[in-house]
Amino acid sequence: MVAARKLHRRAERAATGRFLVAGVQAVRAATGVRELFLTAEAAARYPDLGGPEISRPDPPGPGRVAAPGPRPVSLITERAAAALSETVTPQGVFAVCETVDVGLAAALAGAPRLVVVLAGVSDPGNAGTVIRVADAAGADAVLLAGDAVDPHNGKCVRASAGSLFHLPIATHRSVPEVVAACRDAGLRVLATAATGRLDLARAACSGALRAPAAWLFGSEAHGLGADLLAGADETVRVPIYGRAESLNLATAAAVCLYAAATARHAASAAMPSGMLRADE
Repeated sequence: MVAARKLHRRAERAATGRFLVAGVQAVRAATGVRELFLTAEAAARYPDLGGPEISRPDPPGPGRVAAPGPRPVSLITERAAAALSETVTPQGVFAVCETVDVGLAAALAGAPRLVVVLAGVSDPGNAGTVIRVADAAGADAVLLAGDAVDPHNGKCVRASAGSLFHLPIATHRSVPEVVAACRDAGLRVLATAATGRLDLARAACSGALRAPAAWLFGSEAHGLGADLLAGADETVRVPIYGRAESLNLATAAAVCLYAAATARHAASAAMPSGMLRADE
């Protein structure tokens, strides 16, 4: 369990290729699980997670004996759960998993139609929420570019609510290289900005959002840089009809991605049977 606690640190995650997942929903969705830690209460409440052959540590030893099967499952004390958790009220369910970063080329393989690029987004809660939104909207991948948060950060994992495991995730240090890779994959690059030239609502009604696209979102504090806005195929703004000054990153991403997904699916539904394009 000591090794699992160390995974709270980014350097340790990078060195081991593993990260810590907490919570029932996230653990149920997890892939690449190497070991599970459950409190006695959690094991009784969620029998599907541990099964009948959970190891019972004999104190005062380290508290881990591998149970038969493909991954070790260990019972831990409430105190140990508190040490593993980054929340005030842990659910007593933890998993050590292999990291999910598949690399830029793999994330863009095939013929993606909807890709999310988080450029320099450093807030883990926002990043995790956008990953969840991207998953719900049917996106093909999420790319974290530049000086962005580690998607394996505990808060990011929790905010994704399991979606981190549902679609390809990649990190890459160079934002321009990510943008270039998206273009090479046949994606139109749409950069979001409060001063964007294209109104999202009008674009959705006109059919301008139906083409395969990579949506660029910047950080809460600074947005997208002038160079990224200038180099995009189009800049898009979310219209504000009320008195709010702006939308936060996760909300703006949800509005944009659902507008794009809705435009695509509406176009498919409007076509006569047998006349769908090959890429729909």
